[in-house]
Formats: sequence, structure tokens, C-alpha cells
Amino acid sequence: MWWWILAASAAVFATKLLGYLVPASWMKHPRMERVAGTLTIGLLASLTMINTVASGTAVTLDARIGALLAAGVALWFKAPFLVVVVVGAAAAALLRLAGMP
Repeated sequence: MWWWILAASAAVFATKLLGYLVPASWMKHPRMERVAGTLTIGLLASLTMINTVASGTAVTLDARIGALLAAGVALWFKAPFLVVVVVGAAAAALLRLAGMP
């Protein structure tokens, strides 16, 4: 198991090191900026969904779904980030208080 961890660490380090070798002119190209922005949004969205519906190796529907929906509604109304977090936390607390796991 440790060999896999060390190999993954070496791969991540090599990828990071290769990033410094990319010419700056490539990174300032409008297409690269658009791709980088899109990838960031996609990765964040997938991480949010995995943390919302996964519990170990099973898919679960619990209060986290309601919290995510409430936070999404707050975002729709252009609430500040802190308000979005508080709305999501309050929704999760109320759903759990109502008996949802």
C-alpha cells in the first residue's frame, strides 16, 4: 500500500514541476483561461456532489441534499457567501431536527 502512496505522491510532484515549464505566453491565451476556469467549476461541482450524496461506498439521500438545495436557492438570489453557508447549515439542522437522517 505504501508503494502506491509514494508513487501517487511522485506523480503529483512531477505534474506540479512540469507546470513550471509551461511558457507563460501559453497560460495567458484566452482559450487557456477559459478552459482553466471551466475545469475549476467542473471539479468543484463534482466534489460538492460526491460529498453530498456519498456515504462510504453507498449513495445516500439525507439532509445534505436539502442543505445543498437551500444553498442553491440562496445563490440564485445572489446572497453573500456567508449567508449561503448559514442558509445551508440551517436547512440541514432543521431537516435533521424534523427526523431526516
